[in-house]
Amino acid sequence: MMDQAQSLRRLVSSQDSRQPSGSGASARIITVCSGKGGVGKSNFTLNFALALKAMGRKVLLFDADIGMANIDVLMGVSTKFNLYHLLKREADIGQIIQLGPQSLPFIAGGSGMDELFALSEADLNYFTTQIALIADTMDFILFDTGAGLSKETMKFITSADDCLVVTTPEPTAITDAYALMKVVHNSHPEVSFRLIVNQAGDEREARVTSDKIRMAASRFLQLELPYLGYISSDPHVVQAVKKQIPFSVAFPNSIAAKDVHRLALSYLAADSVETAKVQGIKGFISKWLKRNK
Repeated sequence: MMDQAQSLRRLVSSQDSRQPSGSGASARIITVCSGKGGVGKSNFTLNFALALKAMGRKVLLFDADIGMANIDVLMGVSTKFNLYHLLKREADIGQIIQLGPQSLPFIAGGSGMDELFALSEADLNYFTTQIALIADTMDFILFDTGAGLSKETMKFITSADDCLVVTTPEPTAITDAYALMKVVHNSHPEVSFRLIVNQAGDEREARVTSDKIRMAASRFLQLELPYLGYISSDPHVVQAVKKQIPFSVAFPNSIAAKDVHRLALSYLAADSVETAKVQGIKGFISKWLKRNK
């Protein structure tokens, strides 16, 4: 059987040889964040990406957690290259993109992220061009950021087309999710948030949780916060983590797998998702790294 990574590299190579599109505007950029750790953000991001892919969308998953990158661990995939190798020009974009379950393309996190903000203009142009090669073939690029609101996470949130905020019914998670959105909204009111409640006991608990955050956002921030849906607390999720297989792959008929499928459908059904104009990867990178080309 042909190595799938070779197929991906050929795709990038064919992109490189054609006339550049100039916009890189095909991919919608989604940042996934949370107010605190332990809410299942990375697990959600991974399975959400797989759900979108199962619906025929072309998805690239980017592990953007600088300190605690773990998407590859959740998939049980050993990665040879990451962002660092691209920045040092030790590998091209086709080499640093790995394939996870269901042939999901992803870029491993870890070292290299902090070096992005010290790139020379020539290196920045190289990085942008390389990322644009694959971005032009994607419908969605998902960035799984670190928990909390670091300066790096703020850059991702304020540069993306959408920000999905993951919380749980725990009071600390609710408080921290609201605090994150408050800080971002006060300085960048244009940011588009969507709320997901993870590890919910049932639909009612998820709805009560979302209502608390949404009412506070409406009253104190004048922010209308769309509620995307919830994922049930499901023992299959823990079992899948131990197996290092995404729960939607290991247990496709589990409650959590059905929930994340429904969430993906809800996201795609939103009027603003597949009809609104997106900035594209070049616009995202320009805002993210605060450079103007």
